Amino acid sequence: MMGVGKSTVGKNLAERLNYRFVDIDRLIEKIEGCSIKIIFKQKSEIYFRKLEKQVTLRELEKENIVLALGGGAFLDKSVRQEIQKNSISFWLDTNLDILINRLKKTDKRPLLYQKNLSQTVKKIYLDRKKTYSKANFKIKCDNIKTEKIVYEIIRHYENS
Repeated sequence: MMGVGKSTVGKNLAERLNYRFVDIDRLIEKIEGCSIKIIFKQKSEIYFRKLEKQVTLRELEKENIVLALGGGAFLDKSVRQEIQKNSISFWLDTNLDILINRLKKTDKRPLLYQKNLSQTVKKIYLDRKKTYSKANFKIKCDNIKTEKIVYEIIRHYENS
C-alpha cells in the first residue's frame, strides 16, 4: 500500500542482504523522464499500469534484487503470479490512521486527488487488502522502526 514505507524498508533490506534495490515507481519516472503524477495526468492511469506491469516483470527476472513495487502492481494477476512463482513477497501493512497521516504530507500520489483523503485511502486499502493478503508474508509495521521490519523480513526470508 502506498505510504507504508516500502522504499525505505527496501533500501535498508537490500543493503543488509548486499542486494541491489529497485523502486519500480522511481524506475518508471526515470524511464519516462517525469513524475508519476504527470504520467497519470498526461498519459492516463491505463498507460501507467501497462508500463508498471512491463517494468515489474522485467525486473522480476533479475537475481539478488529487492523490489519495492508500486501499490497497485501486485493487483495485476500476471505480476502476482510471477512473484509467487519465483520470489518471496512481503505485505507491509500498517494502521489506516498512520497511513492517512503520512499521506496527508504528499501531493505525489495521483490516486489521492480526491476531496476526502481519509475516505479515499480507506477505500483503496479495503479494495486491495484481499489481494495484498496473497503475499507470502505479512509484516505489521505500526510504529515499528525500519530496522525491526528489516529484521523480520530477513528472518522470514532465511527460513523459507
